[in-house]
Amino acid sequence: MILITGGAGFIGSAVVRHIIENTNDSIVNVDCLTYAGNLESIATVAGNERYHFVQADICDAQAMADVFATYKPTAVMHLAAESHVDRSIDGPSDFVQTNIIGTFTLLEAARGYWSALPEDKKSAFRFHHISTDEVYGDLEGTDELFTEETSYEPSSPYSASKASSDHLVRAWNRTYGLPVIVTNCSNNYGPYHFPEKLIPHVILNALSAKSLPVYGDGSQIRDWLYVEDHARALYKVVTEGKVGETYNIGGHNEKKNIEVVHTLCAILDELKPISNNPAFSSSPMIHYNELITFVTDRPGHDVRYAIDASKIERELGWVPEESFETGIRKTVEWYLNNDNWWKRVLSGEYQLERIGSE
Repeated sequence: MILITGGAGFIGSAVVRHIIENTNDSIVNVDCLTYAGNLESIATVAGNERYHFVQADICDAQAMADVFATYKPTAVMHLAAESHVDRSIDGPSDFVQTNIIGTFTLLEAARGYWSALPEDKKSAFRFHHISTDEVYGDLEGTDELFTEETSYEPSSPYSASKASSDHLVRAWNRTYGLPVIVTNCSNNYGPYHFPEKLIPHVILNALSAKSLPVYGDGSQIRDWLYVEDHARALYKVVTEGKVGETYNIGGHNEKKNIEVVHTLCAILDELKPISNNPAFSSSPMIHYNELITFVTDRPGHDVRYAIDASKIERELGWVPEESFETGIRKTVEWYLNNDNWWKRVLSGEYQLERIGSE
């Protein structure tokens, strides 16, 4: 029984789908369903008898204690977090509350539960904290990579709050002996990605004949990881990883933001040419890249992230199955074939129906 926090979010829902579809494990998904939580992202597995859902806030100590007491998990995979850098710049309070206070509250609930377990179950328990490569800050040059020993230098309120949560998790291991594992991942992409993030934002803006905003000159470099590859890695870590260790998870796909945008435009030119897109009925445009617009850069924008994922490959045998070329094509195809999902997100219907049923 795995307790997954944030299982209705982008990465969390991929983990839920992977575990239910590919293992015999059971899940209790704890999600407070903020704007980024979408139960429609796990609709394909929601009816499975091994899947359970609890709507609760990880900052609610009593609710967390109740979840542990009721479901008696053998492991925790903690993915619940506020994660959008731009939102953290505009309103950092939610990030401090969820990412720091929420992680503390969950750690305390887990510690109370774990401390009372019999020795065999106590030694088997795992608290897996899922974090980001953004805690490491900005890389210099073109050859340097983030390793598990890279010092923390977060640049945004988001990455600072995640760095804080990482420190809390490690402190609970050192001080109380709670068996924890930490993973830090590079930028994820793939199906069910909330439209505020770069790749889905570009795809959906392009399909709607809207401008494609690119920060600065688009030279910022990110390492892109297909979300289903990440889900496989996370399950391998929680089941086979060594207590107290950190594992960096990356896709081996460094790309400039402007390269990513041009790649998306080229795939859309092929799969959904402007000539066949009603949104462009009165437009003289021929290619989607004509929509690209460069905008003022984000404050404190890191220039380059890149993950050295050799440790997880060496120790756990995980490597990504998707290249950027295969993964990005699958992603575009998914958005073209699942317009009902993203149209309900853009319209807000996915939230209105949920509120009405509460």
